[in-house]
Amino acid sequence: MWYFASPLIVYGEDALSHLATLEGQRAALITDVHLVALGLADKVADFLRQGGLEVVCYDRVEPEPSLELVKEGAEFLLTHSPDWIVALGGGSVIDAAKAMWILYARPDLDPEAINPIEHFNLRAKARFVAIPTTSGTGSEVTWAIVLTNRAERRKLGLGSREAIADIAIVDPAVVMDLPPRLTADTGLDALTHAIEGFTSTYHNDFTDGLCLKAAKLVFEYLPRAYRFGKDDPEARARMHYAATLAGLGFGNAMAALAHGIGHALGAIFHLPHGRAVALALPYTIAYCAQGEPGSTRYAELAYHLRLPAESEWVAAKALIEAVTDLMRQVEQPLTLAQAGIAQRDLEREMSVLIDHAMNDTQTIMSPRVPDESELQALLWQMYSGDISL
Repeated sequence: MWYFASPLIVYGEDALSHLATLEGQRAALITDVHLVALGLADKVADFLRQGGLEVVCYDRVEPEPSLELVKEGAEFLLTHSPDWIVALGGGSVIDAAKAMWILYARPDLDPEAINPIEHFNLRAKARFVAIPTTSGTGSEVTWAIVLTNRAERRKLGLGSREAIADIAIVDPAVVMDLPPRLTADTGLDALTHAIEGFTSTYHNDFTDGLCLKAAKLVFEYLPRAYRFGKDDPEARARMHYAATLAGLGFGNAMAALAHGIGHALGAIFHLPHGRAVALALPYTIAYCAQGEPGSTRYAELAYHLRLPAESEWVAAKALIEAVTDLMRQVEQPLTLAQAGIAQRDLEREMSVLIDHAMNDTQTIMSPRVPDESELQALLWQMYSGDISL
């Protein structure tokens, strides 16, 4: 038995205005200082007030949210007792807000103990709205929570099925001014979600179509969104929808090895999440293609993307070429060296990277799971640019 989870998704032009229909007493807006400075937090708060809600704001969320930050945010919620929690931001904000929501319901809980087995009864206190301001993480429709243990320099893959938003508001207007670099990083994150969701060992009939559609949209619209930004509103909108579709897909099928490696790289070298997982993607495709014949589903994926698909081998090669070509179009690094990681630093951190990646919850969903020596070889290939099939 398995489950497919999804919030109510409100999308398209003026989707933010749906906030004015929420009924309750008080909303806690969880965001960051940049979105406050841009005026977007005020716009969201105005819609909430139109519905009669009092609004309090916690704007201290930072990239790679820590266990300490989540505890602080939960104290804010306990002080103000909201019946709506509204997360406005990228994946860091939304993940942090989910964790705060859980600790609001369960103040006794250590955030590191968030898990999919225990029941937290979240909605007894508050419901949750997620408003993504980047087009990539899909956190608005998933129940995954990624936090950082700073003391151990480790990213934690946590989650609870309860912690899926009640409402996801996917309004393209909030991403029209997204900078090119953030457009590329988050867009490639969405592509990695789509490809890994389609090929993970937990893939299923309910998620396959979502992942395929998301991948097609990213290949078609990411270069335009990156190059033209707000001057191409169609590309912006389609990329925003692609990210949510990919989130629904991989959120119900899990990701795989590129995410396990990407989480480790992000925690140790502080690479942006989308950049880290996308950098790993072509190398992990090559690695998995050399595993058990027929286990990867690359031929089926390539066929739907109109790439050569005569065999798994041919399809994997075509897929690697398509991914790396897209990365070049949006000026992304193709190697760890290009990403600014020095050889001596990689050598120094290698054992920690291997330990973190091997113990990541996403690695085990890969169609081929490496041992420590294989993972070390893979990381060196990522450093040198050796994508060998």
